[in-house]
Amino acid sequence: MIKEQTQLIFKISVFLIFIGRAWQHLFWDAPYRSFFWDESLLRPIIEGIFNTSWQEYATSDRTDQMIQNGIKINGFLYLIAAISTLVIKKTTVRWFRIPIFLGGCSLIILTILLTKEKFYHTAQFFEHSIQFGLPFILLYSYSKKSHYKSLIFILKILIAFTFFSHGLYAFGFYPVPGKFIDMTIQIFGFTEATAISFLYVVGILDFILAILIFIPKVQIYGLWYALLWGLLTAMARIVANFYWDFPLQSIHQNLHEVLYRIPHGLTPLLVILLLKNSIYKIKKVA
Repeated sequence: MIKEQTQLIFKISVFLIFIGRAWQHLFWDAPYRSFFWDESLLRPIIEGIFNTSWQEYATSDRTDQMIQNGIKINGFLYLIAAISTLVIKKTTVRWFRIPIFLGGCSLIILTILLTKEKFYHTAQFFEHSIQFGLPFILLYSYSKKSHYKSLIFILKILIAFTFFSHGLYAFGFYPVPGKFIDMTIQIFGFTEATAISFLYVVGILDFILAILIFIPKVQIYGLWYALLWGLLTAMARIVANFYWDFPLQSIHQNLHEVLYRIPHGLTPLLVILLLKNSIYKIKKVA
């Protein structure tokens, strides 16, 4: 059984993912229109089954309102999942696992849609591994079959996929996102060329990290780097986009992106604590 302190960090991590996405869906927007307005995919269904022209469907206020309502409903699902994550205990797993599981499934669908928006880049999907994977691992941690080694290994896989995929963008394997460059310039005051070079180095470090955390003698260094870099990149969303003239609006617009990215730093911390707990358990048994 995971120690109470470690389990609390686990729950907080999943809570932040859900509450961040709930904030996004309830107050801002989500990429569901990339599916519902995909003419090549849905036109045969809309015109063949519903006997409605694509033009009428795509320009209808009713269609847009239905999509908007769906986004809000998903937001409430994430909110319920977030609350369930905080109150779940070993004795109440059967009651709260359903909203957490459904929230996790919704995160997978959201990730697919985000990937669709990025021309189906594989890295875009796996960059969200921690976000869509952690809710399911939390549920697994409450099962009788869970143990330290399996939890540590699965969490390392999520960390490796997330950081390696992030590295592919920073390194330039895919086009470097303008958002990455803009944030780097805003925070450090770099020129565009220097920002791209900086991100190139960051990408290489992400690749090294993805390997390092699986090497027992040096894994702790990779995990500490992932912890610090994960938290820094999460907070960068606020720092780079904060304006003193509009402080509350700046926070409101960007805080959700910070919240669901903080677990990128907390998940390596979880592994560090699990490793510490497992070593202590072995010594105690010996």
